[in-house]
Amino acid sequence: MLLHTEIVGDGDPILFLHTGLQTGLTDFEYQRDYFKNNFKVIVPDLRGHGQSHENDFSNYLEDCASDLAETLHYYNLDRVHLVGCSLGALVGLKFAKMFPERISTLTLSGIFAEKPSNWSEMNRSQVEKQREFLKNEQAVQYFDELHSSDWKQFIYMGEDENWYPFEETNNVKGLSLPILLMVGEGNKYETAGTRIYPEMNKQVHVSIIPFASHLVHSEQPQIYSLILEEFIKSHIED
Repeated sequence: MLLHTEIVGDGDPILFLHTGLQTGLTDFEYQRDYFKNNFKVIVPDLRGHGQSHENDFSNYLEDCASDLAETLHYYNLDRVHLVGCSLGALVGLKFAKMFPERISTLTLSGIFAEKPSNWSEMNRSQVEKQREFLKNEQAVQYFDELHSSDWKQFIYMGEDENWYPFEETNNVKGLSLPILLMVGEGNKYETAGTRIYPEMNKQVHVSIIPFASHLVHSEQPQIYSLILEEFIKSHIED
């Protein structure tokens, strides 16, 4: 499907993939403003989010990757610097494996490189929080207005503890493109990736950012953006 997409600026294209239950315009806001003066910034709504209406989430990551390929083709974008956090990072990693020729650089944050030993407990705790969240009428109304699709499906998907694609995130060996992993120091499960990924792939650069956790791009937007800019500029072809 063709994704609802906003584009600002001009120059080398950077595509930002938002976190779960956000949209292209409600996430990576600081980065959009930061990069738009020197780069072409592309912010799509992933399928089932914002105005990218779709209620079929049965093969979500692969379908999202195909959506991105179709969207890039529509906008005549051969290659992009791809940046994603959390759900956006999962989609970005899947896209890189399916369409590596479409990516100049890949930047990831908010993902697990290996399955935590207490994953079942972690997932149960998250499910309980999400059930309480759905009782908040004001919050539900906000997301109803933000998304044209049935966004609650993402909540229900998480009730199956096997929802997380560890088979994708624990293997970056085959990727032959520059990769940057940025994580906040506050999440020990995500910082583990800064050790694991470089051992798998010499193309991986890592950065642990202080005073941040899962949403490092919004918790420390200035530091995140400076590091991202340096990484991208170091790999722009003359």
